[in-house]
Amino acid sequence: MLEFLICSLLTIFPDFLFRRYAQGKRIGREINLYSMWFELRYGITACVILTVSLITLIFYFHPSTKNVTAAFRTVTILPESTGRVAEVFVGINEKVAAGAPIFRLDDTEQRAALETARRRVAEIDAEKTVATTELAAADGLIAQAEGAYQQALDELETQVELNRLNPNVVARREIERRQVAVDARKGAVAAAVSNKQTLETKIGSLLPAQRASAEAALAQAQVELDKTVVRAGTGGMVQQFALRPGDIVNPMIRSAGILVPDDRRIGLVAGFGQIEAQVMKPGMIAEATCVGKPFTIIPLVVTEVQDVIAAGQVRPTDQLADVQQMARSGTLTTILEPLFEGELSGVPPGSNCIANAYTSNHDELHSPDISTWRWFFLHMVDAVALVHAMILRLHALLLPVQTLVLTGH
Repeated sequence: MLEFLICSLLTIFPDFLFRRYAQGKRIGREINLYSMWFELRYGITACVILTVSLITLIFYFHPSTKNVTAAFRTVTILPESTGRVAEVFVGINEKVAAGAPIFRLDDTEQRAALETARRRVAEIDAEKTVATTELAAADGLIAQAEGAYQQALDELETQVELNRLNPNVVARREIERRQVAVDARKGAVAAAVSNKQTLETKIGSLLPAQRASAEAALAQAQVELDKTVVRAGTGGMVQQFALRPGDIVNPMIRSAGILVPDDRRIGLVAGFGQIEAQVMKPGMIAEATCVGKPFTIIPLVVTEVQDVIAAGQVRPTDQLADVQQMARSGTLTTILEPLFEGELSGVPPGSNCIANAYTSNHDELHSPDISTWRWFFLHMVDAVALVHAMILRLHALLLPVQTLVLTGH
């Protein structure tokens, strides 16, 4: 209507002035309800064409949408495994700090695993103590084996010397028996030394490796035990939290509740029409008025324009996608941030809003290479933004009336 009134001042009104003062035709006589179309046909036709062109120009270069929401972030309260609730630490709508416990699952199995891992570490420490004692005993066995070897070697040398002095005194068989005894004692020495090396390797390498594995298992068991206590990852307000001891929580089926963080606000998420995909750019100035904060115009800036239309997404399934199912018109998702700090204060998160975005051609208008027609067109585009800004302010005035009176909410 506002566009029609403006255009009528440039078309119908001049046509009427010409008919009235140039041709002498008066309203109610020559110009009446039945002859109005014939008398003012040029002005009315021009007004309709100009109005349609103006509306198209305004809504294309300065897009508007009612699909705007003051989006905010939430965190789902979920354990990492299925379990039965043993204890609840917070109530409904209670504020929690980051890291504060929210609820605890039954941890009997995790505590048993932790105790088993702790016992395994103690067992390896005991094995190290026993191996140290065996190492001290191995030194005695080596000394004993070396003594027996030396004694057998001395006896063999004595028998060999006697046989050299008098071959008839010592039998050949006795010398061979002494040689076998020496070889056996030498093998016993090697076995004792090897046993000591095995104990040293066990104490220096095997047992430390086993203890490290046991400590890793102990740490893993402690982590699993800590997972039974679900804590707040960030500070915020606990919402829709109705857990009680004895309830079963499954991360795949049932969540425990929702945590609304303190830094929950994302900004305004707007869905503009697909036809504005070539116009919407990051950095555009925008304005919005929200139901939760009436009679207020919030200055904004476009910070992000999603380069895909969510309605056309395809997910891998066991069925072929039918294009007809994706034929519904989607919107161009756009993120609007406040131009000045604190402008969104007072707007309840989740509030519905109406937003306008304005195309600015300031840089191109100051280009020395711009043509006259291009300069005139861009000036007209920037000028008609005023009409859209006026319409938004009318919405801001009428929105409470429409919400409270006309719709009855």
